[in-house]
Amino acid sequence: MTIKLIAIGKTDSKQLQSLIDDYCKRLGFYIKFNLEIIPDIKNVKNLSEAQQKQKEGELILAKISSTDALIVLDENGKQMDSVGFSNYLQKHMNSGIKQVVFVIGGPYGFSEDVYSLAKGKIALSKMTFSHQMVRLFIIEQLYRGFTILRNEPYHHR
Repeated sequence: MTIKLIAIGKTDSKQLQSLIDDYCKRLGFYIKFNLEIIPDIKNVKNLSEAQQKQKEGELILAKISSTDALIVLDENGKQMDSVGFSNYLQKHMNSGIKQVVFVIGGPYGFSEDVYSLAKGKIALSKMTFSHQMVRLFIIEQLYRGFTILRNEPYHHR
């Protein structure tokens, strides 16, 4: 199985990008992982919230295959602890899916087209985080999930 993370916009902070790179490298020891960044949409000042979500949705969906399991990171999604998330990953691996795609949307969330194709919705927290921080958090949780599945000492129960 492959895991892909799609996110809108670049990470401005060099320190944050360094941490993201570190966890991407760590995660690569367990599974094939790709981080794909979709550039910010130009001229968003001229777009309504709905138009921006629609344009971002089109760019996201262009990166998705019909056989992918699309999981959106959404504040109204299912919450789970790290052990529960590791079990969630294991279920996807056991299902024979070739690629799971996690998506971090833009500032207004996702278009209805993206939601309709999603196989799941996950919330990292009830708190609001910057989209740049969410990248680090989901990659770290993916790494943590695989260390849990392998009974490695990273996660303390």
